Amino acid sequence: MMRGQQQQDQISRDIYQLSMLVLDLLRSPPSPLNFSDHPQITPASFASLLLGISLAMMLCGSVTFFIGFMLMPWVIGLAMLFYLAGIVSTISALGRSILSFATLPPKDIPGKTN
Repeated sequence: MMRGQQQQDQISRDIYQLSMLVLDLLRSPPSPLNFSDHPQITPASFASLLLGISLAMMLCGSVTFFIGFMLMPWVIGLAMLFYLAGIVSTISALGRSILSFATLPPKDIPGKTN
């Protein structure tokens, strides 16, 4: 029983500290942004940044292409399976409608009056 009370007290203290941190962040005025202190980016560092971005995009694109290339036979197979199921379902529905129409007595045929 005592251990549960200590654990509850610890959770309460943690929640209190977290809420106080959030309130301190909300109360503090935003610091003015002064960009004059920061050094300007050099053309070489900008080129390196663009090179890194393009390299990351090429690697991610290659991985995505490889995953798509490996999964494409499964996607095509699944599409063919659904296509085959649709054909079988349509043929089954047509056969059922033809057979059930032929077995109906003439008085039950819709559109035919006696």
